[in-house]
Amino acid sequence: MDKKTIIGLVLMVAVFVGFTWYQGKQAEKYNEWKKEQLLMEQAVADQQAAQHRAEAEAEAALSDEERMVRDSIEAARKLNAELYNYGAELLAARSAVAEELTLENDVLKVDFSTRGGKISGVALKNYTRYAKGERTEPVELMQDQTAQFDLMLKTATGTKTSTAEYTFSHEITTLEDATQLTMTLAIAEDAYLKYIYTLHNTGNPSRDYLLDFDVEEQGLQSYLAATDKMNILWKNRSQMNERGWQYENMTATIAYYEREDEDWDDMGQDGDKEHVEDLSWVAMKLQYFSSAFIAKESFSADMSFVGSANEGRDFLKEYTILLDIPYKADGAPYHFAFYYGPNDFKIMNKVEFAGEKTNLEDIIPLGGALVGWINRIFTIPIFHWLKNHGVNFGIIILILTILVKLIILPLTYKSYMSTAKMRAIRPEMEALNAKYPNPDDAMKKQQATMELYQKAGISPMGGCLPMLIQMPILWAMFRFFPASIELRGEKFLWADDLSSYDSVLDLPFSIPFYGDHISLFALLMAVALFGYSFLTYKQQAATTSGQPGAGMMKFMMVYFMPVMMLFFFNNYSSGLCYYYFLSQMFTMLIMFVIRRTVDDEKVRAKLMAAKAKPKKKSRFQERYEEALKQQQEQVTINREQRRMRR
Repeated sequence: MDKKTIIGLVLMVAVFVGFTWYQGKQAEKYNEWKKEQLLMEQAVADQQAAQHRAEAEAEAALSDEERMVRDSIEAARKLNAELYNYGAELLAARSAVAEELTLENDVLKVDFSTRGGKISGVALKNYTRYAKGERTEPVELMQDQTAQFDLMLKTATGTKTSTAEYTFSHEITTLEDATQLTMTLAIAEDAYLKYIYTLHNTGNPSRDYLLDFDVEEQGLQSYLAATDKMNILWKNRSQMNERGWQYENMTATIAYYEREDEDWDDMGQDGDKEHVEDLSWVAMKLQYFSSAFIAKESFSADMSFVGSANEGRDFLKEYTILLDIPYKADGAPYHFAFYYGPNDFKIMNKVEFAGEKTNLEDIIPLGGALVGWINRIFTIPIFHWLKNHGVNFGIIILILTILVKLIILPLTYKSYMSTAKMRAIRPEMEALNAKYPNPDDAMKKQQATMELYQKAGISPMGGCLPMLIQMPILWAMFRFFPASIELRGEKFLWADDLSSYDSVLDLPFSIPFYGDHISLFALLMAVALFGYSFLTYKQQAATTSGQPGAGMMKFMMVYFMPVMMLFFFNNYSSGLCYYYFLSQMFTMLIMFVIRRTVDDEKVRAKLMAAKAKPKKKSRFQERYEEALKQQQEQVTINREQRRMRR
C-alpha cells in the first residue's frame, strides 16, 4: 500500500468519525428541545384542565336560580345581537318550520320548500331514466338533496346571509289554466321579498314545461347594503339517465345564449370557471334533458362544473352557476322562467318568454351552422311526419336512408363514372409513366397528364368532389341520431333502445377504447364498411396499382378504417349504427347496379373520340399549364446549378 492510499484512508476515517460525533451532538440537542416541548405542552394541558375544573366547580356551585339568570342574560345578549344584525322579522323566519309543497301539470311535478322559497325537486312525468337495468324511475332534473337556489343578501349592518337560511310564508292560487304559488319573506314591517311561481297546464308542452318565476320586493334598499346587482347561487347535481354513460357524460355541460350576438355556446367538457355577460338564458344541459334559467332582461353569470370520476357513480355533473342580476332600485319586478324538459326540437323551437322566442332549441347538437340546416329543413320534418303516421322507428330510419341515397344518387353515379374514365385511360397513363421514369421529370409528367385529362374530358376532381359534397349529409346524420330524443326507449329488432348501444353480449372485462359489450349494429356497420371499402379499392386498383404507398392505402382503407369505426361506434347510438349500416349496404347495391349497367369499353371509346376532337383550353387550364412550365424551368435551372457545383 503506497503513501497516498494510506493518507486517503486516514482522511476518510477522520471524516467519518467527525461526522458521527457531529450527528451525536445534534441528536442530543434535538432530544433536549423535544423534552422542553413536551414539558411546555404538558404545562398548557395542565393549565387547561385546571381551568375546566374551576369552571365545573363554579358551575356546580351555582344555584338553579343563579344559573337561570346567567342563561337568560346570555340568551338576551345573543338575541340582541341577532336582532341588530337581522331584525325581528328575519330572525323569526330563521327559526320557523319549513313546509314542502307540490305543483303539478300533465308533464311536470315540481316540489318546493318554504325553506329558502326554492324549487326542491322536478320530475318529468312522461320520461323514465335507465337505472338498475331497466327504465322504471322518473327522470328527476332537480332533487332536494342537491338542488340549491339562493338569493345572496347583505344587510345594512354588513351581515352576509342568503334566503336559504329563512322560511317563507306561502299562498297557493288556482287560475284558469295555471296554478300560482306565492312565497313571501318578511324583511321588516314595511319590507318584503316575494317569489311568485306559476305553473301552466294548457296542453301545450312548449308552455307547460316552462315554470314562470317572478320576483318582487318592497323597501329592501332601506335594510340591505347598497348594491347594483342581485346575486343568485344556482347549483345542482345531475343524475345519470341513459344506458350509455360515455356519451351522456360527454354531452353534459352548461350552455348559454348571448343576447347581443344572438348565438349560443357551451363550456364543453372543461368545467373550469367561466364568466359570460349579456345572457338571455343559461342551462344545465344533459344529453336529452335540460334545466334552463331564462330572464326577460340581460344578466351575467359565473359558471363551472365538476364531472363524475367514473361511470360507476350515479351522477354525471355537479353544476354551479352564480347569476348576477342588475338590481332595480325603483322596486320594479323581475321576470324570470325555468325550462325543465326534454331536448326536443319540436318543443324547444316554440318556447317563448316575455313575448320573445328563446332559441332554446340551439341546445340540441344538430351540427351547427355548417350542417344543422340539413337536419332542420329535411331530416326533422320527415322524421316527425313519419312518426306522426305511426311508422316504426326502425322503418323510419330505413325510409330516411333510402331518401338520402336517392338525393345523392347523381353524385354517386358521377363519382363512379369518374373512376370508370380513369380506368379507361390506364394504357395512356402507363405510357406516360414509361416516357417519364425519371423523378426530375415529374413536372413534365404532370403537365402531360393534365393535357391527357383535358383532351379526354376528365376532371381530376371528378371522383373526389361528389364525395366531398356528401360529407355534410353524413355529418348531419352523425349529429342527428344521438341527439334525437324520439329514439329514446324505442325498440327495433334486438335493440331495446335505439338511442343507446345494442348489447348482444356483455363481456366480463372491458377492452380499452371499445367497452365491455358487443354492439351488433356497430359490428354489422363495420362489416358493411369493410365490404364497401374492399369493393371501392378493387374498383380503383386499376388506377392506383404501382403508385407509391398503394399497399399502405389498401391497409388503411380496407382493414384499418373498419376496425377503427367499430371501436369508435361500439358505445354510440344503435340507431346511428343502424343508419350507417343501411347506408353502406345501399351504397354497395347502387355501385353493383351501376357497374352492371356501365360498359368500360364504351366509356373508353367515348373518351378516345373526345380526345381526338380539338378542345379550347380554359383560362384556368392555361394558367395551370403556365405555372407548370415555370416550375419545370426552375427545376431545370436548379439541376444545372447542381451539375456546375459538382
